[in-house]
Amino acid sequence: MQNLLNELKILLADLPRFTYEGRLVKQAVIDAAQSLDIELLQLLMSHDAIKKHFFQNVGGVMVFDKVKLLRFVSNKAFLEDSYTSFKNKIGLVTKNSDGTYDAYLSDAKEVVLAYPYKDCMLEGGQTKEEQKRSEIFWNETLAPDDIDRLKEPKAFTNIKRYRQDNAFSKPEPEPLSINDNYIIKGNNLLALYSLLPVYRGKVKLIYIDPPYNTESDSFNYNDSFNRSAWLTFMKDRIRAAKDLLAKEGFLFVHISFHQYAYLKVLLDEEFNQNNICTFNLLVRHPNRILKADKDFHDVMEYILVYTKNKVANKIAKIQVENTIDNYVYKIKELSEGKKIKLNGGEATYFEPAEYEIIKEVPNVENLQKISIRGSLKEGNSSGRFYEKYLAPIKNQFSPMTIFKVNDMGNDSFDHRYFYVPEVGKANGGYFQGVPKDSKEFKIKPYPNFLDFVQEFNNVGYEGTVEFRNGKKPESLLKKVFEIGGLEKGDLVLDFFLGSGTTAATAHKLGLKYIGIEQLNYERNGSVARINAVVQGEQNGISDDENVNWQGGGSFVYMELAQANEHFKEQLQAANTEGVLLEIWERMKTEAFISHRIDLSRESDYFGKEYEALNFEDKKRFLIETLDKNMLYVPYCDMESKEFGLSEADKAATKAFYNLKNEA
Repeated sequence: MQNLLNELKILLADLPRFTYEGRLVKQAVIDAAQSLDIELLQLLMSHDAIKKHFFQNVGGVMVFDKVKLLRFVSNKAFLEDSYTSFKNKIGLVTKNSDGTYDAYLSDAKEVVLAYPYKDCMLEGGQTKEEQKRSEIFWNETLAPDDIDRLKEPKAFTNIKRYRQDNAFSKPEPEPLSINDNYIIKGNNLLALYSLLPVYRGKVKLIYIDPPYNTESDSFNYNDSFNRSAWLTFMKDRIRAAKDLLAKEGFLFVHISFHQYAYLKVLLDEEFNQNNICTFNLLVRHPNRILKADKDFHDVMEYILVYTKNKVANKIAKIQVENTIDNYVYKIKELSEGKKIKLNGGEATYFEPAEYEIIKEVPNVENLQKISIRGSLKEGNSSGRFYEKYLAPIKNQFSPMTIFKVNDMGNDSFDHRYFYVPEVGKANGGYFQGVPKDSKEFKIKPYPNFLDFVQEFNNVGYEGTVEFRNGKKPESLLKKVFEIGGLEKGDLVLDFFLGSGTTAATAHKLGLKYIGIEQLNYERNGSVARINAVVQGEQNGISDDENVNWQGGGSFVYMELAQANEHFKEQLQAANTEGVLLEIWERMKTEAFISHRIDLSRESDYFGKEYEALNFEDKKRFLIETLDKNMLYVPYCDMESKEFGLSEADKAATKAFYNLKNEA
């Protein structure tokens, strides 16, 4: 790479407009590349090595890779600016071992591969969730050149519909519908790309509770990725999910403090700063210490909320029923009062001995007492009047002197009473009647602090599954849907489904949903839980008076059809070297092997260097020989006999991708 850098510097120096006082001007090169400057392109094509690096031959036509050149010249190793290598943008970049920097993460093309079970694989043989075991991971980052079919839609298998009377497999008399609920098992990145042909731009709300990257999570996936790998892992999935989001939709991301700041920067980049809100979520009581050996007691989590356009899209507000409960006061004037000029007009004021405040039961003929403080000082006409005309003179009058100002307010009275502060208080206020245009409800914004301590304390008992750590309460998801302004029939997506809380809550509230899960929780998985919801389980929000869940509805379960993934799982589950070699023998004839492996040189791969590897590294090597583009069966190739899909699976897969015609 260093030779190419030097060659490019020398080549560009041939054009005087790219130099100043004998030095290359990086911004001039960037501007020329962005505008596809003909002189620059001709210069680049005149050098064989540079031409090969930045141009591709497409059907006999040389196509310029502008993005690749821009990333290349933005590298600090290419040319340092006089004051800094980074201008006009704040973001995450990849740092090299030599201290130089590559592209911004938001501009990078790396794809973190496609790992089942949240990009990892549990060792085989576990029967109970709480059993201790070793978790094995191969986290790979694929270069763009290694990806050709990874993002293609995939075929489905093992398709079943669950409903209250029974569960049955395809073929079935009830066809798939765009209005069905779906639970998909398999790699969530590939499942997201498989949803795009049907659901692009149709999802009203996405809620995800991804791995927190805490290094100590106790539930069934190890998320101890290094930070850059974790961010790339999140970037790829967020980008695919964003394309599924409707124009008016919202993304809710639940996260802990461990990666909160980094994730927010990433999401700000991906959503062009369209951060609507960050909800601070109290999940544990501050005085209830769970582990005394921690540096501090972590009681808060966060929910980041984004949309594609925060100017056009606003989250819902709280509707509060208007009542007359606070209208309990009458003012009885005991004298004629004294006149005073206010706002160019005449008002009357009464000393404390010249009036009486009478408190009664609530009545539309009464007044409400309102203290003028905070935003109310400028928030309405009465607050502004008080601050402009009475606050400056309040110390000239006895505490609780009232001022009767005519022709103010929109209630049944033709006047409004203002008062200066009582003894020991800083704020004055006013008395108003019931507004003439009073509505049944008033609205106010949600606070960005949500207290769900009690709900998290009881969450272990929700649903029919034992998912003791990481499960979220149904009441929290109900609140998320409420804040997102969802109505019955709106579509919800969760591609880190876990115990199934999102789908369970959506089902009970009459929302459509798609859930994607990679982990195998067996009887404690999301399918078991949602099936229990269909049957009418009475946990979570079921007994909420506004829900009153009694069961019903249905959902469709389906799995991404495995290709190389089948061999990957076998390799990860292998416990002897003999089994590894048996699997390799089958792989040579049945699997899709990476283009980097030449089977005619098999003895070279399994020589002394292979024998010197430990058992886990031998597994790793064999897994790396698999073509990662073919972990699952591509939809366009599913008719091939080598994949062994049943006619029912192929028919159902075709029906699913034809759902786009229903929308």
